[in-house]
Amino acid sequence: MRLGPDTLGTLPAEIAQCGYDRAGQAIGVVHFGIGAFHRAHQAWYLDRAMAAGERDWAISALTLRSPTVAEQLGPQDGLYSLTERAGAGERTRVIGAVREVLFARPDAERAIERVAAPECRIVSFTVTEKGYCRAESGGLDLERAQESFYPVLSAALAQRAARGQAGVTLLSCDNLAGNGAVLHGLVREWLAAHSPDTLAWFEANCTSPSTMVDRIVPRTTEADLQALEERLGLEDRGAVFTERFSQWVIEDDFAARRPRWEELGVQMVADVAPYEAAKLRMLNGAHSLLAYCGLRAGHTYVHEAAGDPALRQLAERLMVDEAMPTLDPAPGQDLAAYARDLLTRFADPALRHRLDQIAMDGTQKIPQRWLDTAAWHCARGQAPGAIREAFDAWCWHLADARFVDDPEAKRLVRAASGGGRQTLLDACFGGGAGAPLWPEYAHLRPLFEGRRGGS
Repeated sequence: MRLGPDTLGTLPAEIAQCGYDRAGQAIGVVHFGIGAFHRAHQAWYLDRAMAAGERDWAISALTLRSPTVAEQLGPQDGLYSLTERAGAGERTRVIGAVREVLFARPDAERAIERVAAPECRIVSFTVTEKGYCRAESGGLDLERAQESFYPVLSAALAQRAARGQAGVTLLSCDNLAGNGAVLHGLVREWLAAHSPDTLAWFEANCTSPSTMVDRIVPRTTEADLQALEERLGLEDRGAVFTERFSQWVIEDDFAARRPRWEELGVQMVADVAPYEAAKLRMLNGAHSLLAYCGLRAGHTYVHEAAGDPALRQLAERLMVDEAMPTLDPAPGQDLAAYARDLLTRFADPALRHRLDQIAMDGTQKIPQRWLDTAAWHCARGQAPGAIREAFDAWCWHLADARFVDDPEAKRLVRAASGGGRQTLLDACFGGGAGAPLWPEYAHLRPLFEGRRGGS
């Protein structure tokens, strides 16, 4: 049997359930890019909010690139289980916040209706860095943006404006520096090009607060699903597995009513930047270092790389010696304790977080995870050795080519494996034919020249 409304009563007593009337909750959130992270983070918070008595925060989710999640959750009426792992223990809860999952192309009109509905107050996003379709200049690549969320969002905002409805909050939950401001600016560019009559209404009525999200969510495996089915007595194709730790920091700038998330541990703040920068440069920076250096060392999982003394020391150097000096912490933000806690989280074998999952889309992640830190040090005449070693491992990763999953993969693998180290640096920083990936970081090229491990 499959997990669903009609089979909830067969679950073992130790499996927690949401406990609220799902059918009585209006859809207040439309989410673009539903994947494992959203189900383990934002949907989990909304589920707990409704279980605590909040009303009308059910989610209509839109998957943009593949119908897989719709196929997983559709037969289960949006229900799925979330299992938190720590050490040898785990606890499972059935999440009821997701009311429907739509697939972009056939369900585009339905998604537009959901965003345009008066009940919708928040439109949230986990589309990954590449889903924002930024051009090399940092602005919007209008051609690529046609395949992302912009057409649906724009059409819905135009309907709200034409009806004189209230604005919505656009809530980016992706790992981008200043993600709220970035999203707001990109949507503004799209509207200016495709729906200029909506632009003034958007600026006057919609907000885009920045956020910082943190929870490690490994990719679910068939072995995970089989073991879970034995525990539940039911098949759950939408299950997610995560750590017990979770953090969400949100700039408190909403266009309309919001859930009382602060009662669930969410930090509502005036400025997200200190938390965001620490996460990008420390957690994400060390994660990427462990991914590329770990794969090069023959490891498969994060806990294996974090348990390798040399790599653990390298990750600690990146966080403590290189990233921390570049940060301006908020009052009460203990960065040294944060680094210690991160190393403990990375080393937990219960998560089985694959390094090749973290290694995906390196070209979209490396600037904010490594290069901003490197630029700070180079401006002071310093050479950040851990970041240089991590970059060297990324070059090996491209030349090796077994694990590469990146929008620039074809170009960079060819450069790394056939053109040599200098050709790869040309592609990244400039100096050869074609537009470089990171022209704003061209001054960092000398830092990464002359290293071993490339081709």
